[in-house]
Amino acid sequence: MANVMLYNVIVMGFSFMFLFTAFQTSSGIEQTVIESIDYDNPSEHFGGSGYYSQAIIYGVFAFSNWLAPSVVSLIGPRVTMLVSAVVYTGFIAIFLQLKIWSLYMMSVFLGFAAACIWTAQGNFLTINSTSETVGRNSGIFWAMLQCSLLFGNLFIFFEIGQTNTTHIEALQRQTIFIVLTSVSGIGVLMFLLLRNPKQHQDNSNQDIQVVSQDAEVKRGPLEALISAFKLLKKPHMLLLMVCFFYTGLELTFFSGVYGTSVGNTHLFGLKSKSYVALCGIFIGCGEIFGGATFGLLGNRTNKFGRDPIVLLGFITHIIAFYFCFINLPSEAPIKDVDVQGYFPPKLALALVTAFLLGFGDSCFNTQVYSILGYLFSKDSSPAFALFKFTQSLAAAIAFFYANQLMLQWQLLILVVFSVLGTLSFAMVEWTASRKFREGYESI
Repeated sequence: MANVMLYNVIVMGFSFMFLFTAFQTSSGIEQTVIESIDYDNPSEHFGGSGYYSQAIIYGVFAFSNWLAPSVVSLIGPRVTMLVSAVVYTGFIAIFLQLKIWSLYMMSVFLGFAAACIWTAQGNFLTINSTSETVGRNSGIFWAMLQCSLLFGNLFIFFEIGQTNTTHIEALQRQTIFIVLTSVSGIGVLMFLLLRNPKQHQDNSNQDIQVVSQDAEVKRGPLEALISAFKLLKKPHMLLLMVCFFYTGLELTFFSGVYGTSVGNTHLFGLKSKSYVALCGIFIGCGEIFGGATFGLLGNRTNKFGRDPIVLLGFITHIIAFYFCFINLPSEAPIKDVDVQGYFPPKLALALVTAFLLGFGDSCFNTQVYSILGYLFSKDSSPAFALFKFTQSLAAAIAFFYANQLMLQWQLLILVVFSVLGTLSFAMVEWTASRKFREGYESI
């Protein structure tokens, strides 16, 4: 049975890697593609916005997390991930013949699908883990998922990054989205390879302490929704939600604000726009390195605690925020600028900062996945839904102010919530996890 569980984690990792290689790449160039459509047809203004599309996705995503546990309870995590992946593929495919109505309609559908797929993912990861392997499996999955940042940005860098143009030509757009739709389709097909670990449990493995899904299988959709609300009454969940909120803020920063700021800083040179993809590659490298490292150390986190890794992520992010502060102009998140910050901008420092942002993010997220699967094993589906609700709500808020606030104020918000998030996580780890390790029931 243990081999089947590890098999499921790896297959799920590959499925998400293909799916999000396509989706994250599409999201990264969405606004540029829309602007390119207007560039090719100035007399026929498209009228849509990639920023509005992302805002719709995250807004629907946030509130759909309250319904996602019911969906997972009703049809199961494997079917939920499969159906949601088909919606992701449909969203990418609409860019082959983009219309404003299809963009916003699919953004709504994708927001709901995102809530479902991530709730199901957390549930399925928990089902296929034991209390000893949940840290390892979280790290393995996270490293494989973040390979999507590496492969997707490499593709864009070599496809359009070497040109000095600010738009993507029609033929290039067709080629890009045919490739991305195909890659997403591969991810959909891989979800069909997931297996039910219960069907492969034999007598020799009866003593394995599986993080059980029994309580959730018996729970109806309405009961699953009620369970999500009940978790809000638990002090440890409320504390963890502060950390969840920070992961949403920094998600917006490294996935949207930072690359844009580098691309808008013209003192980096004529190819400053292509450095957006290059920064994405280094963010991906940081994510992969962190996920792989903490996957190998997964068993030790149960012994020594998760808080040292979160503290490492906090320190890494504080250093990265300082580098952003001195290396980038204050108005870079908002518009193209030809001035320097406190020092002349250095590409090498920008790439190091990108790596640190990715590595720090992996520190927080791998340990969040680990502690949720460890402490809320009987309520993993609603627990992960609350995580994604809080994270996506914070991301939506951050996207709203991203093009309104100058860089130093965005960094200040991140620093404040990084302190609060780290402290709240440590408090839960020091109290709840210690009691759980000493033999208490799941919280």
